[in-house]
Amino acid sequence: VELYESGTFPKVLLLNGKKGIGKFTLIFHFINYIYTKTEKNSYNVKEKLININSNFYSAVLNQTCPDVIFLRAEEGKNIKIEDIRNLKTVLSRSTLSNNPRFTIIDEVEFLNANAVNALLKTLEEPSDNNYFILTNNQQADLIETISSRCLKSNIFLNIDQRKKVIDYFMKEKKIPLYIDDINNLTPGLLLKYNELFYRYKIENDESIFLKLKKLLHAYKKDKDKALISMSIFFIDKFFYQLAKRNEKKIDLFLNLKLFIIKKINDYITYNLNINSVLNSIELKLKYVR
Repeated sequence: VELYESGTFPKVLLLNGKKGIGKFTLIFHFINYIYTKTEKNSYNVKEKLININSNFYSAVLNQTCPDVIFLRAEEGKNIKIEDIRNLKTVLSRSTLSNNPRFTIIDEVEFLNANAVNALLKTLEEPSDNNYFILTNNQQADLIETISSRCLKSNIFLNIDQRKKVIDYFMKEKKIPLYIDDINNLTPGLLLKYNELFYRYKIENDESIFLKLKKLLHAYKKDKDKALISMSIFFIDKFFYQLAKRNEKKIDLFLNLKLFIIKKINDYITYNLNINSVLNSIELKLKYVR
């Protein structure tokens, strides 16, 4: 806010940090501050609260706000060159207001090479009233030509900060937690996994195979990438606990873990038969037992 009010806010800002750590939430609070300053229902800077009765908040929810453009990867797909061309067409038109215009590109690491090339000139020469905020969830390598054109800021939370956020979810928002693993999950991922845990009726005392079976079948139906990352989270946790109990077999456990993760990635990439994938995973897990 201080940078913006002093006229020194960067034209192209890149926020780096793990998925679910709060980058997009931070951006959303910031733009609510900017666009509700003249409203009666303005952003509460002292308490850091968005006023859900503001006109801007309603416009964003209804996707009718011309001053803010959101761009993100679709499930299982990269941001394509057509998306960037459409963005450039919109940016070439002036808005009816004199407000600044913010383009938010979420998960910028999923820009494909052609989309990157199409975006570079726009990032290099943004007009006076245009700002870009990009987020990088560090799920894939970020193309250097994008990174080099941004002012970068790293976002992170330590364990105590994570606990504070999660306590807020539990006590203030009354959200029951089914997954108790704040050391290895960001608050956003914890909430997402918690929701999937409940939706797909996963139980804590179920075997790792049964958890994976439910999650992979759910992915086949819903194509939600979080189901895959949740599967890998359970696999990591399972083999970590095995290795702690039997350190002499760490190499064996690592190879088995990598085999199972590769099977899951191949299932997504090549659309393999889900039953054959599950049979291969089950055989490996039986070997572990």
